[in-house]
Amino acid sequence: MQRNADDEVSNIITLKIILKMKTLIRILLMLFVSLQAFGWGQTGHRAMGLLAEKHLSKKARKELNRILKGESIAMTSTWMDEIRSDTSFRYSYDWHWVTVPDGQTYEQSEKNPKGDVIAAIEQIIAELKSGKFSGKEEMIRVKMLVHLVGDIHQPLHVGIGPDRGGNNVKVMWFRADSNLHRVWDSEMIDDKNLSYTEFANWIGSPAQNDLTTWQAASVRDWAKESISYRKQVYDYGDGKMGYEYAYKYFDIVKLRIQQSGVRLAKVLNEIYG
Repeated sequence: MQRNADDEVSNIITLKIILKMKTLIRILLMLFVSLQAFGWGQTGHRAMGLLAEKHLSKKARKELNRILKGESIAMTSTWMDEIRSDTSFRYSYDWHWVTVPDGQTYEQSEKNPKGDVIAAIEQIIAELKSGKFSGKEEMIRVKMLVHLVGDIHQPLHVGIGPDRGGNNVKVMWFRADSNLHRVWDSEMIDDKNLSYTEFANWIGSPAQNDLTTWQAASVRDWAKESISYRKQVYDYGDGKMGYEYAYKYFDIVKLRIQQSGVRLAKVLNEIYG
C-alpha cells in the first residue's frame, strides 16, 4: 500500500518535471526565434524612422498621427521586435528576413511557406492601399511596414541561408564574443555612442538626385542591393573585428539606413499622402 502511494507521488513529481521541461523548451524556442534576427538595433531602426518623418507629406503625417495615436514613426519602428514573445503574432516571425542563395534571384529561390520580408512588405503595402483595414488592424500593419522596410535594408536580412543571416558566424568585436549579424544589427552603430536623433542628424538627408533614384526603386530592388553588399559584409578576415572593419564598411550602414528612411517615407506618402 505504501509502495503504491510512493509510486503515485513519484509519478506526480515526474509529471511536474516533464511539464516544467516542456515550458522551458517553449521559452527557449521563443528565445531562439527572437534572437534569429532583429534588423537594425534600436538606434538604427529609430534613426530610420526619424529620417522618414522628415520626408513625409503634411497629409501623410496627419493620417499617420491619427492611425498611430500620436506615436512617432521613430518609436513605432522597433515595435515588431518588441512583440516577438507574443504568440498571437507567431504568423509574422519569419517576416523579418528572406533567404536568397548566392547565384539566385528572389524569384528563383525556394520560398518560405511562412512568408518572408519581401512578400510581407509587398502584401502590407497592397493591403494598406486597398483601405481594407482600419483602427487597430491598420495600426498593426503600419507598424509592421515601418519595421520591415528597415529590416530589408540590413544586408544580412537577405541571407544566404545556412548561417542564419550571420547569426552562426562567430566573431570577436573588440575582444568580446559576438556574431556577424549582431555586429551589423547594432554593434557598429552602438560603438558610435550616439542617440538615434544624433545618429539620424549625422546621416542627414540625401542629395536630390540620390533621393529621386532611391525612391524609384522597388521592394525587390532593395533586396538586390542588400545582396550586392554580401561580399563586403563577409570580409571579416580572422574574425577579430574592430576599428578596421568599421572603417571599411560603416558607410554601408549609414547608406542603408538613409535609404530605408527616405524609401519608407515615399511608400507612406503614396498610401496616405
